[in-house]
Amino acid sequence: MSLTDLRHGQCATITAIPDEYLRVQLLRFGITCGSEIRCHCKLPLGPVVLKFGSQEIAMGREIARMVSVQANR
Repeated sequence: MSLTDLRHGQCATITAIPDEYLRVQLLRFGITCGSEIRCHCKLPLGPVVLKFGSQEIAMGREIARMVSVQANR
């Protein structure tokens, strides 16, 4: 499952970030494998907006597809 598969308000744990450049960029926000995030919203034909702590991070869908997550129950 990737970030683009999350529904509005759904929480998930990041399980893999295979692209090294993306991994470094997310690390700048404090996001690594094992981080718990929440899908704040998905804009139609636009980015996925994640909530991590007090941060809201907009991520393009192509990039969001590269991040694997496991939905939290």
